[in-house]
Amino acid sequence: MKSPGSRPASPPPADPAPVPGAGATLTAGPVGKPPARRTDTDPLSRLRRLADLRNLSLVGVLAVLIAVGGFTKPDEFLSTDNLQLVLTQASVIGVVAVGVTFVIISGGIDLSVGAIVALASVWATTLATQEYGLGGILLCAVLVGLGCGLVNGVLIAYGGLVPFIATLAMLASARGLALQISDGKTQVVTVNQVLDLGLPDAYVLGIPPLVIIFAAVTAVGWLVLNRTTFGRRTVAIGGNAEAARLAGIDVRRQRLLLYLLSGLCCGIAAFMLVVLTGSGQNTNGNLYELDAIAAAIIGGTLLIGGRGTITGSVLGVLVFTTITNLFALNNLQSDVQQIAKGAIIVAAVLVQKGRSTP
Repeated sequence: MKSPGSRPASPPPADPAPVPGAGATLTAGPVGKPPARRTDTDPLSRLRRLADLRNLSLVGVLAVLIAVGGFTKPDEFLSTDNLQLVLTQASVIGVVAVGVTFVIISGGIDLSVGAIVALASVWATTLATQEYGLGGILLCAVLVGLGCGLVNGVLIAYGGLVPFIATLAMLASARGLALQISDGKTQVVTVNQVLDLGLPDAYVLGIPPLVIIFAAVTAVGWLVLNRTTFGRRTVAIGGNAEAARLAGIDVRRQRLLLYLLSGLCCGIAAFMLVVLTGSGQNTNGNLYELDAIAAAIIGGTLLIGGRGTITGSVLGVLVFTTITNLFALNNLQSDVQQIAKGAIIVAAVLVQKGRSTP
């Protein structure tokens, strides 16, 4: 029975309606705790959006370059042979750029990559090495690259040398050793298995083997950077090495491994260059360090470390290679080409500076 004057029980209050235009989204959380607040200012989400925007802009630049090539030299530029040539030329420097990207993300620099490519190509094409065939040439190139990377890593991580100085010393030493081994001469490859890899008969569905190697290295590099602890540690020490050390990361070992990775990529690129040119010479890899670093920069990798993408670096390589091809087809001098590259690098750095300024 209800006593006179009593009121019926009122239903529980309904959830408040969401406020239109709110800047944050409320998500359900554990009982007894306030709901989690997800904002649009999350640093990781912001970095991903910036990386996606930069990659889209590079794709747009590539599209413009392709349109220019198709308009100025439609028969030559858009031919299958020329497109295969562009991809093949991009493959060698692209593999180097993958390793350089890891180093720069960690806050380091590697000026010796071009000289390491030259030394590895010369050492791998000596008469003694060629006696072991394709496997011997490949193994020698990779081991030389790893050896140089090991020296760089030990000097920087455990010797306390500044990366700029250590890799500059390696640049001079590797060039000198390559000149001494080759005696300033071009070493011609006589192993048919190596030479056959550069012929159209070795193409897989119209794709040159060097492009397939480049794609494989790119895929592995992307997975390592974005899906492994190694990649997260690389980004961490590039963002703040001291904080990474306090978090339990062995910073010195990580840096050593990063320069080993860069040397490995140089060894692979040296083998690819031997296949492409059919020879080894001490002038191989000339200015590769500048091209690789520039490709990483315009691809969104910060020179101070802590941020970078493999996809952006690869797109940067394709942009530079396409520019080089366009200049060659239109009979423009190389000095104008270098000026154009320099302008692109400056513009990319200014964009980075503008976006990083609060």
